Amino acid sequence: MAEAIVNARYAGEWQAFSAGTRPAGYVHPKALAVLEEIGIRHAGRSKHADELQDQAFDLVVTVCDAAAGDCPVWLGSGRKLHHSFFDPAQTDDLADFRRVRDEMLAAIPTWLQNVQP
Repeated sequence: MAEAIVNARYAGEWQAFSAGTRPAGYVHPKALAVLEEIGIRHAGRSKHADELQDQAFDLVVTVCDAAAGDCPVWLGSGRKLHHSFFDPAQTDDLADFRRVRDEMLAAIPTWLQNVQP
C-alpha cells in the first residue's frame, strides 16, 4: 500500500518500489480495495527484495511488523528508515487494511519531508 500511496500522491517528486522477503505472488485484493476507496488504482505486482538489490535509492523504508522479525537489512545506498505496521493479511479483515492504509497516509509525508529526491 505504501508504494501505491507514494506513487499516486507524490508522483511529481517521488517514485516508490515495494518488495518483500516472502512475496505472496499477488497484491492482496483487500489492499487494492481500500486503496480504491481513496481514489488510488494500483497496478503494481508482488516481488522479492532481491529484484531491487542493485537499485540506488534516496530513501529505503521498511514497513514490516517488527514482531515478524524478517525485515530485510538494506545494504545499498540511501537513507534508511523503519516504521512497523501490522500486516493486515494476517487477519484478512477489511477494517485492518483500512487502519494500516490510514496509518501509512499519516506517516508517509513525515518520511518524505526531509529527504531530497
